[in-house]
Amino acid sequence: MGVSACLIGHEVRFDAGHKRDPYITNVLGQYFDFVPLCPEVGAGLGIPRPTIHLIRRDDTIRAVNVKNETIDHTDALGAYIHTVISQLQDVCGYILKKNSPSCGMERVKVYNPDKPKLPPERDGVGIFARGLREHFPLLPIEEEGRLCDPVLRENFIERVFVYHRWRSLVAGGPTPAKLVDFHADHKYILMAHDQHNAKQLGQLVAQAGTAADFPQLMASYIQLLMAALEKRVTRGHHANVLMHLMGYLKTQLDGEDRAELLETIHDYRSGYVPLVVPITLLKHHFRRHPNAYIERQHYLNPHPGKLMLRNQL
Repeated sequence: MGVSACLIGHEVRFDAGHKRDPYITNVLGQYFDFVPLCPEVGAGLGIPRPTIHLIRRDDTIRAVNVKNETIDHTDALGAYIHTVISQLQDVCGYILKKNSPSCGMERVKVYNPDKPKLPPERDGVGIFARGLREHFPLLPIEEEGRLCDPVLRENFIERVFVYHRWRSLVAGGPTPAKLVDFHADHKYILMAHDQHNAKQLGQLVAQAGTAADFPQLMASYIQLLMAALEKRVTRGHHANVLMHLMGYLKTQLDGEDRAELLETIHDYRSGYVPLVVPITLLKHHFRRHPNAYIERQHYLNPHPGKLMLRNQL
């Protein structure tokens, strides 16, 4: 997992301080090896250093010294990504520092020197963050501030694990059969995010065995997959998937168990219980009545349960 170095306690900020995030270090740190980077230090700005901000100049965004805007660090920050590409080849996700003129993923302040009395616009992207997205367009990226939102947090970690499984598939030598299995194992995750894209992905997979250019098909598949997974899953979409999974138990459950499970799904849809409740009940019934196809579904176990990501959904 790539991460802005200040978020895991490295004293690399402009004031020689840090912005250690306990959730990242204490919780995510149990499951991920971090690759910490600080673009401003890497670009030679030093510790401590004068603060920088983004300005709009001649229809371009520049990162300049706050007190002396003739001191421009844009090119140095932009070039930094090229020096760390090798360090980032194996990362499956990246957490950036919010609001940073180098690392901010979105809504970074952009000042207009020609209109100093106007408040800055919140439409900027950090110079390094932009380069990161350009060089690694499939990489799951989030800001530490947005990880406070339970839906965004679960979405991000889910994408990281899906991307990791994809990277493992590619590293092991992709084949049409492996792609078919990968797609089948993620069927209900895809259904929860975007049924339309799930159908499109299914159509791509159906062509895998006869595709004239299988590598291009693989590239098209992962691009569409990662775009689909960025879409937030609603309670309604989760409930729809839960009902589909319940269908695999229709002949195994008695009337009482079936009614209990149905009521739990409805309670989740209505917002009375979190997602972990119907998921736990479903897993209980599938332990009693195993189904080989369902056991493969990552939807029921998309990430380590101890992260408790579905306890607040």
